[in-house]
Amino acid sequence: MDDDMISLDAGVVTDFDDDYDELAVTTSGPPLPEGRYLDRELSWLAFNNRVLELAEDPTLPVLERANFLAIFASNLDEFFMVRVAGLKRRILTDLAVPTNVGRRPTDVLDDISIRAHELQARHADTWQNAVSPALAEAGIRIVRYSELDEADRANLREIFSQQIFPVLMPLAVDPAHPFPYISGLSLNLSVRVRNPKNGKEEFARLKVPQVLNRFIRVDQRETVTDLRFIPLEDLIANHLGDLFPGMEVVEHHVFRVTRNEDVEVDEDETENLLQALEKELLRRRFGPPIRLEITDDMDPVTLELLVRELDITEQEVYRLPAPLDLGGLFDLTRIPRPDLKYPKHVPTTAVALLPPEPNAKPDIFKAISRGDILLHHPYESFATSVQAFLEQAAADPHVLAIKQTLYRTSGDSPIVEALIDAAEAGKQVLALVEIKARFDEQANISWARKLEKAGVHVVYGLVGLKTHCKLALVIRQEKGRLKSYSHIGTGNYNPKTSRIYEDLGLLTADDQVGKDLTRLFNELSGYAIEKKFKRLLVAPLHLRKGLLKRIAVEEENARKGLPSGIQIKLNSIVDEAIIDGLYRASQAGVPIQLWVRGICALKPGQEGLSETITVRSILGRYLEHSRIFSFVNNGDPQVYIGSADMMHRNLDRRVEALVRLVDPDHLAEIDKLFALAMSDEVTSWALDQTGQWTRRVVDAEGDHLIDLQDQLMQQISRRKRPGTTR
Repeated sequence: MDDDMISLDAGVVTDFDDDYDELAVTTSGPPLPEGRYLDRELSWLAFNNRVLELAEDPTLPVLERANFLAIFASNLDEFFMVRVAGLKRRILTDLAVPTNVGRRPTDVLDDISIRAHELQARHADTWQNAVSPALAEAGIRIVRYSELDEADRANLREIFSQQIFPVLMPLAVDPAHPFPYISGLSLNLSVRVRNPKNGKEEFARLKVPQVLNRFIRVDQRETVTDLRFIPLEDLIANHLGDLFPGMEVVEHHVFRVTRNEDVEVDEDETENLLQALEKELLRRRFGPPIRLEITDDMDPVTLELLVRELDITEQEVYRLPAPLDLGGLFDLTRIPRPDLKYPKHVPTTAVALLPPEPNAKPDIFKAISRGDILLHHPYESFATSVQAFLEQAAADPHVLAIKQTLYRTSGDSPIVEALIDAAEAGKQVLALVEIKARFDEQANISWARKLEKAGVHVVYGLVGLKTHCKLALVIRQEKGRLKSYSHIGTGNYNPKTSRIYEDLGLLTADDQVGKDLTRLFNELSGYAIEKKFKRLLVAPLHLRKGLLKRIAVEEENARKGLPSGIQIKLNSIVDEAIIDGLYRASQAGVPIQLWVRGICALKPGQEGLSETITVRSILGRYLEHSRIFSFVNNGDPQVYIGSADMMHRNLDRRVEALVRLVDPDHLAEIDKLFALAMSDEVTSWALDQTGQWTRRVVDAEGDHLIDLQDQLMQQISRRKRPGTTR
């Protein structure tokens, strides 16, 4: 998922692109030691382990714990579909697969398998022995068919016959019916039946329909505080006689297949990227299997058949207790039980966007003209800031043009509708739609065609590069001259995820930012090649070099005894050049704080290498998603926010943009944010040099530490209009 960890609606997503390109790293000074990087794949699994720890935490509301179990499952599915699939594909095709720790890819796969088996077993155990019993105590019970009485079974039989049976499609396997295609991530029933007339046994596969609810209510008359659900596959399994009349059901078991769902399009060899990508998306469905999950009661005969027909190894088989696919727990989190969830939080409108008078109509352009506005979502509303900015631009007769990047957006996006309204009103509208955004390709293709029909100029970026930057530029005519209004963000233009993703954004009327964005959009839509930007750092040409220069300045200042320091917040850090730059800065004595949500290949606290580096991770109700790069710079702070993580893909194969913050209040706000996040009084995970993450939730006296996200909610909600009493 973006840039990020999860399935989009899960709350906790991760973007998995292949980062196995060779990287020429230039360094200065004495050579750094071998073995200075942590394995990126195992680091990602450690991240998902942190998600699992949240599900295991008995102090969290129980439906939130169920949600974290679902997030863990969704994350792991994507990890297998992309990262594990990428490793296997390169091994099978004899491509070189460099790893950031110099190990053979086959050894990496072995380690992944060992760790993934451990995590999936613990994940299932957390559901069986912790979360499911806690839900039952709260009045939400997941039951088995065998536990029900005759009245319940009669009720479910009616539901089955009317709502489920007509949708089912049993597929026999015999000489006239070859082994059927098993779609990725689908739940399936393997069924062995016997003909009572001749005693011959046959095999059939039955797909559990994904269009139906995963959990079926046993009795619709039950109140919301006393609910019983049965897994759909359990209900189907107990009505197999209806699907195979006249046959004896000998065995039935549940299984699930994960396939390679990576997409590769050679942009240099295609004349129409849209059509080529659509063809590739059709092929994705038929990628080779890379994981087989089975219930722990599956008999050897059935397992042997599946392993043979799916052509997988024993290492790729995961034997787990039912129910499989705990990603289905997302369904349960929709139960209207606010007492079992995090307290509701309503985002506030950013103070700088409030009109001077309480009942006055907001004017986004006037507010931005007063000075740069730093937004912090979801604590501050996306709808009353970024969305309102674009909607006002679409309706404003003085706006002449709108230019915007779209990487991921929601299915009913008001952002896209605003662009369509602007085009229909006669404005010049450019939408740079990234149709290669993983697992959102088809949705983005649909949006691109809808925008084109409305008269929007739609482009797909530069050949060979994903456009991942989050940019919007509005050109407005004011007093006989053109004025630029810009937005640069760390997150997607997606109203839905803006409520669960933590992100930063800058609204500015600064002429220099407007000129930078104008040149960048010209480069993305035309043939311009820009060498320099004033307030932006842009990948792939300048971002790595710009950050390495800033790191080197801190190193030099530390050697001279001048004030120095580096604070970085991001999703993942893998890039060797950046890591080595940080190591050298640490050797010079630069204090370095890294706030990393996901993968961290850097080893902190290692004597002679990284003694001054501290790494923390924070996970919670919101997905920490913003990227911040802050440098002390001898007392003249240089602070950037933007879309880029420190990974090869972001620095070499994507168009990314960071913008420098200049308002002293914004610099102070970033400083306070880091001070809070890195404080020993805040709940977080700390990374040691071996790659182990340790969670701290209580202090030495046993008192619970502060939840950073709760603290920010309270602080930001208390902000008042300028000039009013706090």
